[in-house]
Amino acid sequence: MEKIHFLDRSITTREVIFVLAMALCLTPFVTPPVALVMGLAIAQWVGHPYIHLNHKATHVLLQVAVVGLGFGMDIRSAIKAGGQGALFTVVAITGALLTGVLLGRLFRLDKKTAYLVSAGTAICGGSAIAALSPVIRAGEKQVSVAIGIIFILNSVALLLFPAIGHLLHLSQTQFGLWSAIAIHDTSSVVGAAGKYGSQALQIATTVKLARALWIIPVAFLSTLIFKNKGARPKIPWFIGGFVLAMVIHTYVLVPGLLTLEHYIVNASHASLTLTLFLIGSGLSKKVLLSVGVRPMLQGIILWVIISVVSLWVIITMVH
Repeated sequence: MEKIHFLDRSITTREVIFVLAMALCLTPFVTPPVALVMGLAIAQWVGHPYIHLNHKATHVLLQVAVVGLGFGMDIRSAIKAGGQGALFTVVAITGALLTGVLLGRLFRLDKKTAYLVSAGTAICGGSAIAALSPVIRAGEKQVSVAIGIIFILNSVALLLFPAIGHLLHLSQTQFGLWSAIAIHDTSSVVGAAGKYGSQALQIATTVKLARALWIIPVAFLSTLIFKNKGARPKIPWFIGGFVLAMVIHTYVLVPGLLTLEHYIVNASHASLTLTLFLIGSGLSKKVLLSVGVRPMLQGIILWVIISVVSLWVIITMVH
């Protein structure tokens, strides 16, 4: 790889390309799906020069983006949307966990890997896997496989769901609920719903974060299933930050605050776009090949079941 000398430091061409792509993702010209595809292309043909920092960076950027998006949402509408999706959430989480465990047994998968894939699908993708992996004492390989599957399917969902929504003429409410229930990770939920419309984004974000709270009871249940009663799950703090941001936006009336909130929301959208670029750039050939056929089949089948069933229910019951 060719090197460029800058301020007494050698910078590779790969680093230059990567940094320029990151900068481009912070402009209005790159949408979340395009950022994801850019990241995937760089992962396959250029390579991620800072791969050791990728997981931490995506984790922090996503949390900051979610909190920032709260400054553009009315908490009264959010509570209404959350209540509308509550029953769907409970049924979807329970159904996904049970179906995932059954599929894991059918494919004779490692119990912990199958459980992490099921929990990631049922609750909130990578956040659920990160919270539950220490609780069940999962190994690095088991965590890597589960996260790899979730991120691959997230990438497909971000590109596929808006197209399906428009094809089926889903309303903003229908699409917001569907994406919150059927897409694994918060980043792809927000990316897909944001592309569909502002109302879909508000509903999807609220329902998705309410769904993420299920990490807590599922984590305590996991300590019993895997007989690890001393473990403590990591609670996602950014959900509280998101709620606080909505409260400020709804009830705090200060001159100039709306303008500041506008800038914060725009910055949050840019942060989300950058997050999806980093997620895509982390899916190298090595990561894709490490997943394995049987765990991937479990993830795909479980995801298709949840997506199809939830879509049918939402089209039937929500207008």
